[in-house]
Amino acid sequence: MSDLLLKNIALLIDADNTTPTGIDPVLTVLAELGQVNIRRAYGNWAKRNLANWSTISNRYGIRPQQQFDLTKGKNATDMAMTIDAIDLLYQGKVDGFGIMSSDSDFTPLVTRLRQDGLTVYGFGSAKTPDAFKAACTRFIDIDALIKQSKADAPDATPAEKASSAPAQIDADLIELLGKAWKAARRDEDGFAPLNEIGQIAGNRSSFDVRNYGFERLIELFRELTQFEVVMRNDQPFVRRLR
Repeated sequence: MSDLLLKNIALLIDADNTTPTGIDPVLTVLAELGQVNIRRAYGNWAKRNLANWSTISNRYGIRPQQQFDLTKGKNATDMAMTIDAIDLLYQGKVDGFGIMSSDSDFTPLVTRLRQDGLTVYGFGSAKTPDAFKAACTRFIDIDALIKQSKADAPDATPAEKASSAPAQIDADLIELLGKAWKAARRDEDGFAPLNEIGQIAGNRSSFDVRNYGFERLIELFRELTQFEVVMRNDQPFVRRLR
């Protein structure tokens, strides 16, 4: 077994600001980092809007963390989740985190975790504030994950398959990839290793191809008319055309 699979990952869920439907695809993504041995969901389980979490928690081995609303308008759940994350950090037994939330209040927490060299994957809606997205090692649109998971299912309907079509590529993404290509080692023909471009792009942003409906970086580049992809000894190389 590789060292990667031995790493201990903690998944902390802000149940008030995410959906239980995303648990399965989120756990699949976190398997890239290691074993998700710590799974906790935080919320006031007396609330009706959290009722769907009960079945999900049992199915996926998630430990519910009860937090009562002690003061109206104050979110004690965020504080409890943050305290637990810092406790796990200082125990030194966790190698990475998954944070399921669309709440920008967790931005300082993610920043602190990353300062200790830990990988932090964020999972939230597309409307999650940019500050939280940028703080994460990777930020993944949970709605895009859910759509892709449904489209990949054997019993997927035509509508579900169509819903997972690649998202529109914006100018900001082209600029990010262009800067990453420019910063990578290029040969005399302008080709750079795809894995190096991806690493540079990941260091500059919380960019993840799954937010655009792709499973792999090479699939994204093959859709972009601004770049050319060639294979050399089974390794992909990329050159910018315009």
